[in-house]
Amino acid sequence: FGAQYAHLIARRVREASVYSELEPYNIPAEKVSEIAPKGIILSGGPASVYDKGAPKCDPRIFELGIPVLGICYGLQLMVSMLGGEVARAKKKEYGRAELAIDDQKSIFAGLGPSTITWMSHGDAPITLPRNFKAIGHTENSPYAAVEDKSERLFGIQFHAEVAHTPRGNEILRNFLYRVCKCKGEWTME
Repeated sequence: FGAQYAHLIARRVREASVYSELEPYNIPAEKVSEIAPKGIILSGGPASVYDKGAPKCDPRIFELGIPVLGICYGLQLMVSMLGGEVARAKKKEYGRAELAIDDQKSIFAGLGPSTITWMSHGDAPITLPRNFKAIGHTENSPYAAVEDKSERLFGIQFHAEVAHTPRGNEILRNFLYRVCKCKGEWTME
């Protein structure tokens, strides 16, 4: 979706000993099925999901039964496409923010009640799709982390891939290992 950190996300996945490929946002669901990934990460990007011409993924990707983690724009897009609402945030968040963890399972397992994150957004979810719940919030974002546990869909408003989110690699590893059941057997060699 045009994220400046898209390649960094792929790198962090590979650093966790899991093979990853960077694909364009408009990859058809049929092609995703052919690739048969264990998980999908939707990157951030500079657009607003409600803008005319904003990049959108094939909505059938959410019906493949493959776990999805949306990061920043990826979270907003997932919320918007699945029936929630995204709007300009009352207060933009740029920089350091403390995330209160409301559910210390799945992607937040082992992190405790709070962690420092790196935010970079002017939009935010204001209502969630059916079956989604908040699993983390900040002072300004009641839906800074969300999940639909039954469909294995997760979204985070912050950037777990950057060094400014000190425990971001743990969050990504939890998604890869706990949710996607990756084995961590891949190496560059």
